[in-house]
Amino acid sequence: MVIALRRTFVLACAVLGALACSAWLALAQTTTQTWPQRPVKFIVTLGAGSGVDIGMRLLADRLPKLWKEPVVVENRPGGDALVAVSAFVGAHDDHVLLATPTSALTAHPYVLQSMPYRESDLLPIARGWNVIIVVAVPASLEVSSMKDLVDMTRAQPGKLNWAGTTGAIDFLFAGFLKKHNLDMARVPYRNPQEANNDLALGRIQVAEASLATLRPQLEAGKIKLLAVTNSVRAPTLPNLPTVKEAGYPDLTLDGLVGLFGPEGMALAQRERIARDISEVAKDPIVEERLTLTGQMLNVGGPAEFVSAIAEQRARLAEAAKDLGITPAH
Repeated sequence: MVIALRRTFVLACAVLGALACSAWLALAQTTTQTWPQRPVKFIVTLGAGSGVDIGMRLLADRLPKLWKEPVVVENRPGGDALVAVSAFVGAHDDHVLLATPTSALTAHPYVLQSMPYRESDLLPIARGWNVIIVVAVPASLEVSSMKDLVDMTRAQPGKLNWAGTTGAIDFLFAGFLKKHNLDMARVPYRNPQEANNDLALGRIQVAEASLATLRPQLEAGKIKLLAVTNSVRAPTLPNLPTVKEAGYPDLTLDGLVGLFGPEGMALAQRERIARDISEVAKDPIVEERLTLTGQMLNVGGPAEFVSAIAEQRARLAEAAKDLGITPAH
């Protein structure tokens, strides 16, 4: 009798569990199909006019045709992306998405004393494009390749300076110098544009920055480029090698830019948003405008974005090991 009752109870639990699971899946599917029910907001970690901002506004102009709801772009620059991240996490709203380069986020555990947010607070939705990042030197510096720069640094320890800003680029370069036992002084800058101006004047000898921010100095003939840190050559700079091709793969960094959703956003919903972004990105104007602002269209869904971020984190972990830095929690 007891055994029969126990079997009945177990069977009832199994049925109820299946029903609950089916109900949850149905709800998730319904949410995915009906989202959005109101305007969507992109919180951007950089200011108006930045490459990331321009790209997100291109999407925001086109996505309403599919979503039947407006998309608002809100710029929250400052605090090495923490101002925007805080606003996004605090919203607790699946109609508020974070738009950012991943380089700030992946560097946070190594440059902050404690983490103000959890990794699970930011769920990758879609990779949109890659910022072109270059290694640049003054036009007057007598080097023409990464090898030349390394050789000069080794021959003249402590004589050359490099521009230190924030984020993964800065951290990775510091790790590179340490790993290769190169003595180059770091000059900190709060404003990357000031670093670019000093580079053009020869006050510093090396900068790693986005092509877009260095374009005025490049077009004026004040600087020259040695390599791109991206994993592939930039279509606009076909003759410029990648750092890997130049013999220094540990400097590889793709300037990933994408969208993140809040904790709990269903995978099906994130995949649907990624598909919609891929669809509107087919407009030739999107790629044209991105190219003009030093970026490369590279749309990918949640799985691809997660994989790319993991690769970036692994590179930073290697740099941190070289520098003897442990991540914050």
